[in-house]
Amino acid sequence: MKPNDLLPQVYDELRRLAAARLHHEAAGQTLDATALVHEAWLRLQGTFENRNKFFAAAAEAMRRILIDNARRKATVKHGGQRRRLTLDEAHLLLQTPDGLLDLDDALTALAVIEPAKAELVKLRFFAGLNGDEAAAALGISPATAERWWLFARTWLLARLSA
Repeated sequence: MKPNDLLPQVYDELRRLAAARLHHEAAGQTLDATALVHEAWLRLQGTFENRNKFFAAAAEAMRRILIDNARRKATVKHGGQRRRLTLDEAHLLLQTPDGLLDLDDALTALAVIEPAKAELVKLRFFAGLNGDEAAAALGISPATAERWWLFARTWLLARLSA
């Protein structure tokens, strides 16, 4: 299936997911849901075997766009001052560009040792999929997805608070 054939089928859902993700961003975010979906769409190249593969690619594209935007905002020119935050909840990470960059560093480290679990985090955290949707996208059972999610959250929070 070519991406241009898929866009009309998934655009509204992608926009909803992007809006939900951006809701957790800090005030003053310059991206809106439409811009995030369009930017992600431009970064997606090639064909996709199915809807699940497309959503995995879309989650990765949205993650990269948000990370690039956070890096830009973290520069001194844009008022960024690198500092680590002690966090109790993972969703608080998205309240600052630095927190998002710290999460990206931790997620990259997790992907080295547990790539499938890192992919699950991307789908849940960046694409906004729920546990069942992420499990379907990865082709695993919801119970396995829940175990992986618990492990990944614990691992990431331990890494971020170190």
